[in-house]
Amino acid sequence: MHGGATSAPPPTPSTQQSDKPMSTSAAADALSSMLHRLPPTLSLPTRRAQPATCPPFPVVSLSQARSNPSLLSSKLWFFQLTDHSIPPQLADSAESEALSLFDLPREKKEACFPRNWPVGFEEGDEVDDDDVEGLGESFCLDFSCYTESAELSLASLSEFSRALEKVGLEVIELLCRSVGFESPLGKGDPSPTRVCSMMWVAEGLSGKSKTPVAGRFYPYVVGLQYQIRGGQKYSLLADSGWVSVVPQVESVLVTIGDIAQVWSNGELKKVRGRPVAGLGEGNNKSRCISMSLLVTLPIDTKISPVLPAAAISGGDHSHKDDDNDEDGNGRNVDELGDHQINDSSRVGTGENREIEGRLFKSFCLEDYAWRVYHERLHFKDPLDRFRIKN
Repeated sequence: MHGGATSAPPPTPSTQQSDKPMSTSAAADALSSMLHRLPPTLSLPTRRAQPATCPPFPVVSLSQARSNPSLLSSKLWFFQLTDHSIPPQLADSAESEALSLFDLPREKKEACFPRNWPVGFEEGDEVDDDDVEGLGESFCLDFSCYTESAELSLASLSEFSRALEKVGLEVIELLCRSVGFESPLGKGDPSPTRVCSMMWVAEGLSGKSKTPVAGRFYPYVVGLQYQIRGGQKYSLLADSGWVSVVPQVESVLVTIGDIAQVWSNGELKKVRGRPVAGLGEGNNKSRCISMSLLVTLPIDTKISPVLPAAAISGGDHSHKDDDNDEDGNGRNVDELGDHQINDSSRVGTGENREIEGRLFKSFCLEDYAWRVYHERLHFKDPLDRFRIKN
């Protein structure tokens, strides 16, 4: 034994203080990255409380909304649309073609629909939890997929997607007018440089799962899903939690997406991701798929609020430098070049300025889309990181 005082052991790495503390945002990014590198069996479960039954399901007539856009109240984050022009026979044929995709051998699924994120075939996964079911197989199809798959007949699915897109573009125009600004997509049929649509065909839950599964989100303006048969239940994830809905037969379930919420500066409420189709108890042997048409934007788009600038400028675009900054249609050439859809915070010098009342920062769609697509732990609103804190 020695009479000298014992020295304290060196501090463990977890107790040492860094000279440069990590920001909250950076810490969240690091944690998210670490969790998604874990094998599926080690990742945290996607457990959710069982969805509550939805309050009265809003019904909106498209013909009436044309003359009165205020019917699309900012209090609605989903509704069922009636009086549209989509024939039920087309929806039936499209579903038959979509079902046939799941019968293909795995090798052919991968060959006909190669992965080019987010488009292509996505395998399902398994979760070792009796209360939570893994994601089923899915196909994300843009309009190029219908022509490139020469071995498959997808004519009805292609036509059905076009019909839903047409309805979706009109709904977007009416939604924007209902809260006080013109649609950033313009009127008529926008060019592919300003809008793109994806048909997401996914397997539904088998009925054994007690809770819905979140995953494979992709940002969108509006989502549309045709209700082919009665009694089909869907689970929707809102900012307040899960709800369960059963739309009317031959109506279109419209969900308002995160891009629309940012455009409206928070005036519009949103659904997180796509509706999740479920079979219900005792019906495990039936096949169930969902066909969701997502009207979204090109991947290199910069997302910005539109409403504050529109409200302040009152439609006055005199801040543009001169006529050389516009094309023949009055659109800003700089906007068209990098797909900055109506980012009215841009001034003549090309620099950004903050607009009073703006609730969201501008952000790149590609970075945001990659994050929400691969994120399985949707405990927080994915838009929170872009909210401007007062």
